[in-house]
Amino acid sequence: MALTEKDRLFLEQVTRYAQEAMPGQDPRNIRVCVQLDQMMPVFQEIAAKEGVSIEDIFIRYMDLASEAMAADEEKLKKLLEG
Repeated sequence: MALTEKDRLFLEQVTRYAQEAMPGQDPRNIRVCVQLDQMMPVFQEIAAKEGVSIEDIFIRYMDLASEAMAADEEKLKKLLEG
């Protein structure tokens, strides 16, 4: 499933915030609860702006991030296959 422009902008906003909130840190080496604490302000901001719950924003982020990662892996696989 291709990401919509709205989805891409959402992911870019969250990613940009993460890079500022956790500069130079590898998310794979940080406990999820710590990541959530550091990301909460951007989730709250988006939730308030869109009139939805923070939980909805978190679920949306996790779903879209998974889709984006799968798409990137597929592109890499095709590139490596030649």
